[in-house]
Amino acid sequence: MVTAAIVCIALLAFLGAPIFAVLSSLALLGFHLSDIRFAALIVDIYSQFSNNPVLYTIPIFTFAGFILAESRASVRIVNFSQAVLGWMPGGLAIVSLIACAAFTAFTGASGVTIIALGGLLFPALLKGRYSEKFSLGLLTSSGSLGLLFFPSLPIIIYGVVAETSITQLFAAGIVPGIFLIVILALYSTFCATRAKTVRTPISLKNIVQTTNAAKWELLIPVILVVGIFGGFVTLGEVASIMVAYAFLVEVFIHRDLKIRQFPAIIRESMVLVGTIFIIFSSALALTTYMIDAEIPMHILDFIQAHIGSKVAFLIALNVFLLVVGCIMDIYSALVVVVPLIVPIATSYGINPVHLGIIFLTNLEIGYLTPPVGMNLFISCIRFNKPVVDLYRACIPFIIVLLAGLLVITYVPWMSLWLIEHYGIR
Repeated sequence: MVTAAIVCIALLAFLGAPIFAVLSSLALLGFHLSDIRFAALIVDIYSQFSNNPVLYTIPIFTFAGFILAESRASVRIVNFSQAVLGWMPGGLAIVSLIACAAFTAFTGASGVTIIALGGLLFPALLKGRYSEKFSLGLLTSSGSLGLLFFPSLPIIIYGVVAETSITQLFAAGIVPGIFLIVILALYSTFCATRAKTVRTPISLKNIVQTTNAAKWELLIPVILVVGIFGGFVTLGEVASIMVAYAFLVEVFIHRDLKIRQFPAIIRESMVLVGTIFIIFSSALALTTYMIDAEIPMHILDFIQAHIGSKVAFLIALNVFLLVVGCIMDIYSALVVVVPLIVPIATSYGINPVHLGIIFLTNLEIGYLTPPVGMNLFISCIRFNKPVVDLYRACIPFIIVLLAGLLVITYVPWMSLWLIEHYGIR
């Protein structure tokens, strides 16, 4: 009966059953086999939500991100970046990297970034003489770049699941996130120089105009950095401040949005939040069973028996996480896989904060890794191109990002320097 039930659940997953249904089914099966009442699941999930105030910031940050996404904030940021960086070789490509990273950090979803900014940046890149293949690869790869920057939702969820300081994780992601943008920018500059792409002459007047137009959006990172790392506000307070600030700027200052649009914006943002929470609850139930059954300890014993060094473990971890990033969405991966790998990584002396940056970097790359990376299919729909073309376009960017992943993995200083130097808690 047990084997038949597992086969049935696996078949449902293969046929496209929702991930939360698959996770819940496995959890219920595990609790049934352990003779634990199903009511314990509900009690455990409720206690996790009620005792963890950080989870309440997720809908608030998501709402703020959707307000910015529905306004013309992205256009103003792109215009400002183009005025400042457009004179450089590959300037427009670098603008695309920065704009996409910022947008993903605020919305927490790479798909939203590709859909929102793709229509703006793709024609601009083609007009600037960037090849179609390069442009597709750049925008598909850039869609997930912002996951290491605050107020990224995946960072918050990792902190909750791994019981690690979210403030430290925000600080840890800054240097590695900038590093990934820099190496992609260097590759883009190389490609742009070979293709002799169009540059925008630098103009002080244009810089002043675009800075003035985007000044309110440019203040958002300042508010977040000063508020969180200065210790003036809590994470929940800064999330509320961000919503109020975005509302005032986009409705009353820029007047991009009307009050009547907000029911639709609230509905769209809360659908994403609902999706995250349903997956989180289902995976939490499965995790509870796996911990009760001591599955992480069995996995740890097996790994320690076959992998003797920290270096070999990190290689195996990266390969495993790249596969996970291909076949699972980031929120499912966080709540299912993190509880399994944190105790194992800790046994090898890996800092949980550094592990979080490794984890998220792998999932960033998994988003665009063939054959089933999520960004590939979103770009396929957004740009109306065959998915095979997206495979070929993304390969050079995947290689660059994999090189960056190796550096981030084996140079923990990049993730931990800010925390140690400034004593961030």
